[in-house]
Amino acid sequence: MQNPEAITVHKLDHQGSELWRYEGTLMQRTPSSLTLEASFDRESEAIGGMTLRRGDRFVETFFTDRWYNIFAVHDGLDGPLKGWYCNIARPARIEPGHLFAEDLALDLIVDRLGGWVVVDQDEFDALEIPKEDRERARQALEELQHLAASGEEPFTFPG
Repeated sequence: MQNPEAITVHKLDHQGSELWRYEGTLMQRTPSSLTLEASFDRESEAIGGMTLRRGDRFVETFFTDRWYNIFAVHDGLDGPLKGWYCNIARPARIEPGHLFAEDLALDLIVDRLGGWVVVDQDEFDALEIPKEDRERARQALEELQHLAASGEEPFTFPG
């Protein structure tokens, strides 16, 4: 891609306060999504059986019409797919050069063979959010679990 477009991702908490920000490079844009490539810039962390390491390549898809985002996690810059890290979040807000994602704590980790685990359920349960948002978040988790269980895009598994 010539002259790749840089996007600043603003990860927000459920109240809209910024938790952290990082840079990504635009890969694809549709009317309702944005996919970018980013490098994990934090210390190593094990979550739901997946270890995220500084320098891991993330291919991140954010949606303006879905209550989740999906990160395909690769080992290092050009290593194999480790799996997917899915954040339950309010639909993304996209502005020129910026993306804002309000995280709702609840995550689904899907390994590259199709197994999955829900993490941070207690944190989600403790959030003070509207009942409608809580229900949309639960529906989003169920949708992701269905996609993972059936091997539907983006969760395609070997053989």
